[in-house]
Amino acid sequence: MEGRASIRYLYACAKDCPRIQTTNMGESFDSAWPNFWNERYASGETPWTLHAVPAAVRSFVKRRQRRGTTVLIPGCGTDLEVLQFFQTAGFEVTAIDFSSVAVAQTRKALRNFDGQIIRGDFFKFDFQNRFDLIYERTFLCALHPRRWPKYAKRVAQLLRPRGKLVGIFFYGKEPEPPPYPLSETGAAEIFGRCFRLIRDVKVSDSVAMFAGMERWQEWQLATPKAKGCGPRRRTTSPRR
Repeated sequence: MEGRASIRYLYACAKDCPRIQTTNMGESFDSAWPNFWNERYASGETPWTLHAVPAAVRSFVKRRQRRGTTVLIPGCGTDLEVLQFFQTAGFEVTAIDFSSVAVAQTRKALRNFDGQIIRGDFFKFDFQNRFDLIYERTFLCALHPRRWPKYAKRVAQLLRPRGKLVGIFFYGKEPEPPPYPLSETGAAEIFGRCFRLIRDVKVSDSVAMFAGMERWQEWQLATPKAKGCGPRRRTTSPRR
């Protein structure tokens, strides 16, 4: 599968994905359900997986104090290289995904991983603590836009004061989503109430299906108040 055509396959996957037993066949065709993702990971057809550490992640880690810094990776899938990289760099890593197949594959591949790989729902799981960083890549764009405000609020709740949401965000236009791309206006609406955008850099090492449409961004929590996130604040121009 190559280029933008792989997006159609990614979400259709109607012919070759192995069917996981379920009482509700609709779960196989709705990305809001774990079974949708279980089938794709079981098939091995995951064209969104980079199989490498993005250059932007390496650059960020070089600029960051690492030892003891906690990072949460929601929708981790089988992003093995990034999980291992954060751990090796000295971060305390917690990763979560609601796909049992993805979690099983990741645990098997990272047998000596000194972090947590959790099977659970990012929106409901009780993490017991808050994090310095939350790392984003391909999780937000898999969620329907109606869930984006809930995502932003959840991230704000899980970050420590002055914590950051960092990662690679999918921007542009997609005529037949999912995946669902952000726009600058949409991002400001979703995150502007709780966060300040402090870095925004184009990504050059995307997988084919996201080529030219990804940006590394760093959103800093603007207030320790998790519920209301305080009044909307005007954001300063991010560093580029």
